Amino acid sequence: MQITRMLTAAALVCAAGAASASQALAQIGVQRERNAPAVYAITNARIVPVAGPAIEKGTVVVRDGVISAVGATVQPPIDARIVDGTGLTVYPGVIDANSSLGLTEQQTLANAGRGGRAGGGGAGAGRGGVPVQQGAPAGAPNSLHPVGLQPELAVVDILHAGDDALAGPQSAGITSALTAPATGIFRGLSAVVNLAGATPEAMIVKAPVAEHIGFTPLRGGGYPGSLLGVFSSLRQMLLDAQHYAAEQAAYAKNPRGMRRPEPDPSLEALQPVLARQIPVVLAASSQREIERALDLAKEFNLRPIIAGGEEADRVAARLKAENVPVLLSLNFPRRPQASADADPEPLRVLRARVDAPKLAAKLQQAGVKFAFEDGGLTNWSDFLGNVARSVDNGLSADQAVRALTLMPAEILGVSDRLGTIETGKVANLAVVRGDLFTGHVTQVFIDGAPIEVHPPTVAGAGSIASGTWTLTVTLDEGEKPVTLSLQQTGDQLRGTIQGSLGSGQISNGSIGSDGDVQFTASVTMASGTEEARFSGTVNGNVMRGTVAIVGHPQGTFIGTKPESGSGGGRRGRPPRGR
Repeated sequence: MQITRMLTAAALVCAAGAASASQALAQIGVQRERNAPAVYAITNARIVPVAGPAIEKGTVVVRDGVISAVGATVQPPIDARIVDGTGLTVYPGVIDANSSLGLTEQQTLANAGRGGRAGGGGAGAGRGGVPVQQGAPAGAPNSLHPVGLQPELAVVDILHAGDDALAGPQSAGITSALTAPATGIFRGLSAVVNLAGATPEAMIVKAPVAEHIGFTPLRGGGYPGSLLGVFSSLRQMLLDAQHYAAEQAAYAKNPRGMRRPEPDPSLEALQPVLARQIPVVLAASSQREIERALDLAKEFNLRPIIAGGEEADRVAARLKAENVPVLLSLNFPRRPQASADADPEPLRVLRARVDAPKLAAKLQQAGVKFAFEDGGLTNWSDFLGNVARSVDNGLSADQAVRALTLMPAEILGVSDRLGTIETGKVANLAVVRGDLFTGHVTQVFIDGAPIEVHPPTVAGAGSIASGTWTLTVTLDEGEKPVTLSLQQTGDQLRGTIQGSLGSGQISNGSIGSDGDVQFTASVTMASGTEEARFSGTVNGNVMRGTVAIVGHPQGTFIGTKPESGSGGGRRGRPPRGR
């Protein structure tokens, strides 16, 4: 009996030990699973690395947030999660070259001069925890300078993570952006950030990148309230910063007998700008603004970058000679909704709307380095749509891709990390069904983490114009049958016209929420090639309207498309599966 009890106890001990061991092994397995590297392999995809020729069928391997392999013969690692890329194209993640993503105006004002991130430092705390001066304007603690003239404001202090607004840019394939406050004169120090991350620190790729300057007078009636006052303030502050540097240098060399210079965070922040250690992004659109911005940069020996650049083609020779890059706005002028009592648009406005899609090609031909910025877009389907319009107006497709990837990376000093699909670079990728301009983004990888995206909801007419239309165009030369193939992105139209009027791309196409449609096409007449303006309406599967050709009587057109084609088109339609 004694022996039996002893054996039973021993068995229980062994069983308990086995159970403990099993639990320990299970815990080890869970821990290993948690610590397992994040490895993905996108296989059988067309790859556009930008750094070299396209790979028609290859594999991209992502490990721990970094591209570890790419090529036509690369085999996926045994521990990789496979993403079947059949029918997909992989591009480097798109870079928005100038934005305010991750920021709000309220944050900018509330945190100017603050030492911590949003919510940090406590109420009433300034930089380094120094109390805010009583009675100082919001956003101007411990500063001798008013709100809007504080170059020390840093994006790293006001960036916030988890912004739902980032889903829109992600749907356009944007994985990173240069971000800076959108208002003010001296707007502060920007940062290149990834558009995903658990914390602001995790989002930052590089900071600071540049000092940002705008030329819009301050609101509220204070000084400077005019363009002349803006440039006077800019010059005076840069002169003060030069004097401040000389004082600091003199005191550091021989402090005896000198009063210690009063610290000024605003003037201190301008020292890297004056030393050409970081560039200055100058928001300038008109020819006059651009020329004044370049003159200011030349006077103080700054490294300028022009942002906006609506009339940059008029200054292209100087931009090229002075090696000044341009961040081109994709917020193209839009045609207002038709109204019976609306005044006719000025010729200048009409010309700006027609010229905007042509600008990129003009800068490309002039040899000016440029990248694309959002320009304050709110409808993200317009981002790639307006790049596509630039391609329709003479920009090469390859250069368009580079202006969204490698060019901004080079201009912003992050080409060692972003802009191409190469081994060792950050795994920021845009996965597209089709190509970047005629397909739609299905997924992005940001820091190696996959994010499913869906085309943004587009205000207006959905995709009612997309599809193949059979038209009869009636002109003074008789009836002309043509085939019109349209792709709709938001309220923008792209496509081709073919038939008895010749063949070619349409341009300046748009459609209103009420179905009003307009586009321009080059048509072949007996007298030669003419520019024809089509204006009409889409009602279901019927399109009808008028044709205006200079020197010819007004014509008409009417046509239909098959019922099955009504759902076709590009980005902007309802989300579909991969």
